[in-house]
Amino acid sequence: MNAPRAEIESSPLLAAEPLALEMRRIRELRCANRISDALATLDRLERQHPHFGRAYEERGLCYAMLEDVPHAIEALQHAVELNPALAASWRMLEQLHRTMGDLEHAATAAEHLATLKRLPPELVAAGSLYSEGALARAESLLRAYQRRAGEHVEAMRLLARIGHRLNALEDAEQLLRAVRERAPDYRAAHIDYVRVLLDRQKYRDAHRELDALLGLQPADRDCLALRAAVDAGLGEHERAISSYRKVLELAPGWTHLHLCLGHSLKALGRRSEAIEHYRSAAAARPDFGDAYWSLANLKTYRFLQEEVEQMRVAALAPRTRAVDRYHLCFALGKALEEQGDYAASFELYQRGNQLKHAESRYRPEFLESNTRKQIELCTAQFFAARAGCGVPDPDPIFIVGLPRSGSTLLEQILASHSSVEGTQELYDLTRIVQELQGTASEPHESRYPAVLAELGPAQIRSLGERYLAATRIYRKGKPFFIDKMPNNFRHVGLIHLTMPNAKIIDMRRAPMACCFSNWKQLFAGGQEFTYSLTDIARYYRTYLELMRHWDEVLPGAVLRVQYEDLVNDLDRTVQRVLAFCGLEPQSACLEFHKTERSVSTASSEQVRQPLFREGLDGWRHYAPWLGALEKALGDALTRYRE
Repeated sequence: MNAPRAEIESSPLLAAEPLALEMRRIRELRCANRISDALATLDRLERQHPHFGRAYEERGLCYAMLEDVPHAIEALQHAVELNPALAASWRMLEQLHRTMGDLEHAATAAEHLATLKRLPPELVAAGSLYSEGALARAESLLRAYQRRAGEHVEAMRLLARIGHRLNALEDAEQLLRAVRERAPDYRAAHIDYVRVLLDRQKYRDAHRELDALLGLQPADRDCLALRAAVDAGLGEHERAISSYRKVLELAPGWTHLHLCLGHSLKALGRRSEAIEHYRSAAAARPDFGDAYWSLANLKTYRFLQEEVEQMRVAALAPRTRAVDRYHLCFALGKALEEQGDYAASFELYQRGNQLKHAESRYRPEFLESNTRKQIELCTAQFFAARAGCGVPDPDPIFIVGLPRSGSTLLEQILASHSSVEGTQELYDLTRIVQELQGTASEPHESRYPAVLAELGPAQIRSLGERYLAATRIYRKGKPFFIDKMPNNFRHVGLIHLTMPNAKIIDMRRAPMACCFSNWKQLFAGGQEFTYSLTDIARYYRTYLELMRHWDEVLPGAVLRVQYEDLVNDLDRTVQRVLAFCGLEPQSACLEFHKTERSVSTASSEQVRQPLFREGLDGWRHYAPWLGALEKALGDALTRYRE
């Protein structure tokens, strides 16, 4: 079977690809019928670049020449899974499936090939670059095409997908909304739009879009899975569990749904069922790092030795993706921590953090610059001049601080009160801040917080009303609700300005314990400062600086709760918190671990037990390797108690 050589050689992607010479050499070997040499070269190339789709395309074409149809199909299928823009792979897959009498899969391959043929070559090349991870080059090619030929819905969709991958969610949403308006029947773009809405936690909007899609195709598996994710995002985990189970019946090969189902079961405290599904995910794909990390992230799970060995093998395997590799490193770090092998555990945590930090775009100077501006602008006189402008509603209780500071424990205590609704880490205030901030790419270009001085009374009140309206979807009728997004410590000024009667609690933990706990935690999203001990120390010091400012200009507006005090003197600390919130004492708050509610954070299992004391001094096991962290924290080691 002959491969379409001219089609491959003329690809605009291949000409610009750094691996072009290597690929050309392999192709020359194949065309000279030196198949064994070509396959040997591919073995080496795939070890170095395990997710390079066109290497698997070449492997499939080699097997096709050997008339080894099953191996050819396997390699080509893997190629198009990595890179759906490989026309030669789809063409050969169509031929091979027809040879095998598999007309259904042949038709699917032909449909993909026809779609690629309808697109301008530049967009096909950009799609291939996107799939291979060359995002900057893909974006450059797309923008050059649009300047020359005008806007094209597929180019807009690809630009949105690049933005989504780079976490430029607002830009991605705008692009996909425009595609949705221009091509209302473009289902794939519509689903991309829903995924961006999900990542922006715009659950109400996502729900509306899914209703439209499911109205046309009620049994669509993608949409049903996304609907389950929306329900999970809203804390409606029973509905999510039902939907995930239904989709798994329709698509038993969708391994990642075991993970999603496990997360919803975990949130409801159904630990053994969650473990079952996490293990199912790991069994279906042995290098599925997130499945193992999800087990580790239960905090109370103890790995079997055979699971530890499986993780070691997968972490070292050449084909293991970077995202799976760092999940495996964090999971192994936790497993070895439980075994008391702290030196090896630290090494694995360090490796996981290095891999994660390498893909991070976090810049500490952005936070530090913004903090200086907040301190300069948000003076006592600034707030006095705007007193009474915000909404008077006392409903929100904000728990702020750093992640891993005990905020989930405090939330569980407060949510045990009959008048308080426990929600989750809500994104709504962050979204308001992002819109006030504008599209600045550099710290000095940000409009926030300076824009606060430009807001009139009606605008200030409108922001408060908007927050309360957006968060209503999470509430079930109780007078008060909790927003425990920790990063909101940066926006205490905005909270007080727009909702002056909201309660704000700063949950604080000793710096060494808090910083180390963050460093060994792999977050589902955000919190990019946690993957470097230096960045964590800078973040913690900046947090102390800003909270000290709020104390000075808004005396009494923020209640400080020390995690160590909460653990060591629960009764007195809880009384103090309830009094600050204007709530009468209730015994359920002291028996918080008996409260049944969904909890989605990493501490979900811990808060379902009586007081969890291990976090107080667990970092000391790693003290020999934390000298740099201690030095970077400096006087924060004592100042945090101010």
